[in-house]
Amino acid sequence: MVSRGAVPSPNIWKHPATYEIENHAVDRGRLIESTMRSIANWADRDLLDLGCGTGFHLPRWASAPGGARTVTGVEPHPDLVRLATRRTRSLPQVRVLQGAAQDLPLPDGSIDVVQVRWAYFFGPGCEPGLTELDRVVRRGGTAFVIDNDPRRSTFGGWFRDGYPNIDPDAVERFWTQRGWQRRQLDIAWEFDQRSDFESVVRIEFPAPTAERIIAMHEGTSVDYAVNLWFRHF
Repeated sequence: MVSRGAVPSPNIWKHPATYEIENHAVDRGRLIESTMRSIANWADRDLLDLGCGTGFHLPRWASAPGGARTVTGVEPHPDLVRLATRRTRSLPQVRVLQGAAQDLPLPDGSIDVVQVRWAYFFGPGCEPGLTELDRVVRRGGTAFVIDNDPRRSTFGGWFRDGYPNIDPDAVERFWTQRGWQRRQLDIAWEFDQRSDFESVVRIEFPAPTAERIIAMHEGTSVDYAVNLWFRHF
């Protein structure tokens, strides 16, 4: 059973195999991770990947040199928890737990670094999850939230077309009023073949937007802007 209070994620929940393709295509140069490490290094610290999905990033956080002391993945969907557990079964410092952002299955003050990538923390409405971060992150810890920047890039234009109800001004006010800082990063989607690009577009956007994108955009890559929000505790 899905954890109570979880916000459905139609892309990875319904299409985990296609989302795996997307994970391999996003930010192949790992700019997001290198920027995170420059802000708060997780070497020999306790890291939480919240909304870890199938666990794609969990081995990265644990890998030497510079890996975390412990890595915890929390995911509300039981099928994805099983996939993430299978993926990391040879890594003794990694564990995967089922839970929701609003009710983390972790003790107080047990985490040093949190990563949340395109999961739950999309601005107004995520206050219960922020309260849980206040509880589980140690003094001196850091939380990171990665989300789309609809104001910039080709992908940002697609996002505005597909999700016009999301107000980037309101999202920015939400984070800045709560003391979060931002790094604006320019990454890319880079697919190995056109069919992969089209499959991912179709799970990420409403059908009319997806078909417009596929019809007008050639090739297998696109420029993509993200916001890396972070807060020190």
